[in-house]
Amino acid sequence: MDNKNYYDLLEISKHASPEVIEKAYKALVKKYHPDLYEGDKLQAEEILKQINEAYDVLSDSIKRAEYDATLTEVTPNYSNLSEQPQQSNSKSPEELEYERQLELERQRQQEMKAQLEYERQVEAARQKAYHDAYIQDLRNRGYKIRYKKSFKDYVRIAITILVLISIAWIAWQIPFVRNWFIDLYNNNEVIKHIVDLFIKK
Repeated sequence: MDNKNYYDLLEISKHASPEVIEKAYKALVKKYHPDLYEGDKLQAEEILKQINEAYDVLSDSIKRAEYDATLTEVTPNYSNLSEQPQQSNSKSPEELEYERQLELERQRQQEMKAQLEYERQVEAARQKAYHDAYIQDLRNRGYKIRYKKSFKDYVRIAITILVLISIAWIAWQIPFVRNWFIDLYNNNEVIKHIVDLFIKK
């Protein structure tokens, strides 16, 4: 391998995933592309050649396994990269494993939450279907269904009545509306009779 460490060339750890390898490769190709590189173009071409060689091996699972089997502790050859010091941003295997476990736990919790929500919806649908079937059966038998009003229902009715009374009182304060009601009372015997029932004893 000419003492070249492909992992060092791509600036990644030995435990890097295929996704990390691909991202590192694309970043380095962009960095050392002859059309973009501000330094020696020939040097950039040589660096790209090594990067492509490293990617060709590490992106192939079989070639990578064979390379890992022959990899030895050697001093990486930085002769072509001496003018461009590089720092590795890769994480240690322990950190990667810890992050993987956290992600697995997060996914597990999301799956449990989704499963509980699904079971809740199924149970609610089952109870509603049972209730509807029971009510329909009673109606088929000739029973009249009356729902017991709750306290909230009575409060809602009271508020509705108060709103209607308030609207009627406000409308009565408007002269042309009041006159219209008076004319309606005087000219319509039916309405006059109904109103008199409530007002007169």
